[in-house]
Amino acid sequence: MVVLEELAFSASDLAQTRFAVSPMWEVGTSFRLLSSGSAHPVHRPWLEQVRPRVAAAGLDRGWLAELIPPSGYVPDFLNPAPAGPAPTLAEELAGIRAAPVARVCQDLDRLGREQGRRGLRLRTLYAEPRARLARVAEEIETYWELALAPYWARIRAVLDADVFYRARQVAEHGAGHLFNELHPSVSWDDNALRLARRQRPLSRKTAGAGLLLIPSAFTGPGPLTRVTPPEPPQLAYPARGVGSLWEPRPITGTGAIAAVLGRSRTLLLTELETPASTTELACRTGLSPAGVSQYLTALRDAGLVSAHRAGRSVLYARTSVAESILAARP
Repeated sequence: MVVLEELAFSASDLAQTRFAVSPMWEVGTSFRLLSSGSAHPVHRPWLEQVRPRVAAAGLDRGWLAELIPPSGYVPDFLNPAPAGPAPTLAEELAGIRAAPVARVCQDLDRLGREQGRRGLRLRTLYAEPRARLARVAEEIETYWELALAPYWARIRAVLDADVFYRARQVAEHGAGHLFNELHPSVSWDDNALRLARRQRPLSRKTAGAGLLLIPSAFTGPGPLTRVTPPEPPQLAYPARGVGSLWEPRPITGTGAIAAVLGRSRTLLLTELETPASTTELACRTGLSPAGVSQYLTALRDAGLVSAHRAGRSVLYARTSVAESILAARP
């Protein structure tokens, strides 16, 4: 038997429905995937690169490991409602640090009931929410730098493309068509949004006004919800294009790019299909470590690569500007 939960919409609710790209939704869903130990068919390349870094940093035994269990409920205070269409991680972390103490304790109570226990860190978080939330935020920042920041330009491109596509659906066919196309478990009929297999009741009596639609690269196979009134309910759904997220990108016109940047800098950009350290790039290209470091500094100053601390190493990644340049035809 399929359980259907229904969220009614007034004209005001429909007018307050909007999209947002949320770094924290990617933090939670990606960490859950990492901790599951599975070899995901789509995210396997990312998992193979990131799992060793996360384990080396001890994050598989930290705050996130207790707050984000392998399945079931994740505390709502970890996903504050985005105030705009694309909040930064810093803005969302500020929301987490400022979470009302009563909300934190309520969420931890529910997590404890569903998991059957609360670990040591969660007990200290329950006893000292304000002080411990700062520690949680610090660990999230560390995880972000290790697992998501080096790949964010690529992930963000997929999420932005999804929002653009959905916005065009609304413009051409209306909101009802948009909702019916989000996911097989989501449907729209008679001014109500229906979600199949949602475990907890969903209604306007238990939800805020409007709706936040959040595309996600790591949410799957079905959508996830967050309902914490008076904030608008959040619906995180699998973004279009995730299946090709980690596929190698075609690179054209490197000769023309090399004429401007130089052969060595262009070679480094092409090698950064996946984030890498100076030592790794030197081994791959045959360039000296000192030369690689000098070229990467120049590329970073030009906005073509970004640097991210990973323990004692620094990982370099192509920016969205570099991706666009390499993908352009001569």
